[in-house]
Amino acid sequence: MRKGRGFTLIELLVVIAIIALLMAILMPALSRVKKQAQSVACMARLKSWGLMFKFYTDEYDGKFNPGWGVGEATLWPNALRPYYRDDWEMLLCPTATRIDEQGREGTFMAMTRTLATPSGGSQYYAFSYGINSWTNHMYGPRGDRPEDCFWKTTAHTGQYNIPVFADSTWHDAWPREMDAPIQLPWDFGGGDTGTTGEINHFCIDRHNGWTNFLFMDWSVRHVGLKELWTLKWHRNYAKDAPSPYTKAGGMTPSDWPAWLRKYKDY
Repeated sequence: MRKGRGFTLIELLVVIAIIALLMAILMPALSRVKKQAQSVACMARLKSWGLMFKFYTDEYDGKFNPGWGVGEATLWPNALRPYYRDDWEMLLCPTATRIDEQGREGTFMAMTRTLATPSGGSQYYAFSYGINSWTNHMYGPRGDRPEDCFWKTTAHTGQYNIPVFADSTWHDAWPREMDAPIQLPWDFGGGDTGTTGEINHFCIDRHNGWTNFLFMDWSVRHVGLKELWTLKWHRNYAKDAPSPYTKAGGMTPSDWPAWLRKYKDY
């Protein structure tokens, strides 16, 4: 009886080489598909947050949570907790779930914080979404942030351009039209420049040149990184003149930090 011939070493090496070549061709495509799926999942999660914010504002006569006007107990992770019911994954963009033990912020990292709770206790949170804190229903100024800048309620026109909640490196921020873009991305030494650069918490390339946003009409869409400066962050934002970091404000492509020049201008 004739025995079957096995593979020679050369034949095995050829097969291995072909498999390696196919993997090299397919892996980038699979990576792109994975990132697209994560972006879709992120937008679905933000749509769920839109429902939760709507439930909250409907319950409180159109008012947003007080936030820092009262204290940590009324920040969004606490205020909306009855709606997400300790489903901790809801606080995370699917692309940004890794927690940095040193507490650093980054495009694909989740930041952590322990907040006081309404019951008088405390809760450890990990999140990679953040709120536009100008939505807070706050009485009186917050430091150098005038009271007349706060949205406080949902009763406004142009809701489609008023950001509420989004991909972020921090759980909240107070963007202003004069906030300068960071010179380097978060993962290469960039970061927020204090109260004069809080818009940069949202200036992150998480979704192939885009970041995902929930607006006050509860719609969700991709936002370009340079588009951030065109959004209506607070009631008096760009009221008298466009932000200088927009085309209407005189910004040219070469004026942007090098890492941002490849993105679409607005």
